[in-house]
Amino acid sequence: MNKPILDVNDRPAPIHWLTLSLQHLFAMFGATILVPFLVDLSPAIALISSGIGTIAFLIITKWQVPAYLGSSFAFIIPIQAAQLGGGPGAAMIGSFMAGMLYGIVALIIKKAGYRWILKLLPPIVTGPVIIVIGLALSGTAIDMAMNNPDTGEYSMLHFSAALITLAATIFFSVYGKGMFGMIPILMGIIIGYVYSLAIGIIDFSIVASAKWFEMPEFIFPFMDYDVRITLDLALLMIPVAVVTLSEHIGHQLVLGKVVGRDYIKKPGLHRSIMGDGTATMISALIGGPPKTTYGENIGVMAITKIYSVYVIAGAAVIAIIFGFIGKVTALISSIPTPVMGGVSILLFGIIASSGLRMLVDSKVDFGNNRNLAIASVILVLGIGGAHIKLWVFSFEGMALAAIAGVLLNQILPGKEDVKEDVKEDMFEA
Repeated sequence: MNKPILDVNDRPAPIHWLTLSLQHLFAMFGATILVPFLVDLSPAIALISSGIGTIAFLIITKWQVPAYLGSSFAFIIPIQAAQLGGGPGAAMIGSFMAGMLYGIVALIIKKAGYRWILKLLPPIVTGPVIIVIGLALSGTAIDMAMNNPDTGEYSMLHFSAALITLAATIFFSVYGKGMFGMIPILMGIIIGYVYSLAIGIIDFSIVASAKWFEMPEFIFPFMDYDVRITLDLALLMIPVAVVTLSEHIGHQLVLGKVVGRDYIKKPGLHRSIMGDGTATMISALIGGPPKTTYGENIGVMAITKIYSVYVIAGAAVIAIIFGFIGKVTALISSIPTPVMGGVSILLFGIIASSGLRMLVDSKVDFGNNRNLAIASVILVLGIGGAHIKLWVFSFEGMALAAIAGVLLNQILPGKEDVKEDVKEDMFEA
């Protein structure tokens, strides 16, 4: 451990505060606006909800855990499926239920500890499910990258914008130094946007006509949609939430090593999980996507050695302000679909690769037929889009894969005990 420049409860000087907070805003910005772009939600509300959710998280964790919460990629497919069945309102209800599950798990962990959830979700289950999360979205990324969004047909002009964006994102992720290495997604979007402007596939008029202050299109329950809690929604969203809990535990373990604290014990894993769930519920109440702690922001702290919760809170406040600036919202909306597609190719691949890395780091033995069977079933059910309908029950795709993995791990003989030093990998889901 190197001595921090600013520790968790140190307040930065006013002259530095804004700059330090903007670093964290830029780190989370690209991924956080990509999720609403993919699921047809408002990027402005995604920013506002990430800011409010982060502040709620800091309060619940007693201002001891410097974590920023952005949009979760794990819920993209469940949100899309919920919208097909019942519109944006159904997606928000499902997201709220996922947040409630976090709250229930937090209460159980407070009483029973956290080892039980690691037994329920070992790397042999969570690794392949994370691979499914990334690869199940690969078709979406390629369609966004290759096709003209107006006609839906292949366009080399639009594909070139995706390839330039992808190349720039890879360059900054591999060769970027300092802060540039932490914002490859944002840098890729900026360069792709400039190229798209040069080849004439951007309508900049919406930015010019946008107002500086503009009220986002919030989606409120009972006002904008009827609240109907269905079993189908629960079965669609909750299994994914169970899997993302293991990601949360991994982030807390990694963050604890970065800042030199044991967050599992103090303020307690139950508090951070409750904070994550509360942020997701708040987001659902105003029309935003589910939230998760971001590995990008943990990376910023690791490089800068600035762990201050005041800096994180500053980034949250700026995100909220950005959400009400019409010019910013319009600029985000004007980003061409192929540019987002180019970023998505790398980002979804990184998510899938994180699942592979989890299996490697955990030394999962695929010479063992038990492990081979569990991983194989999860991958094919999830990527193939399998679904089961039994009476009023419906299990689909990723949710079915997660449930099947958990059940197989419990049923098949030879289950290994959870190691004391178990550590989940970081990824931006």
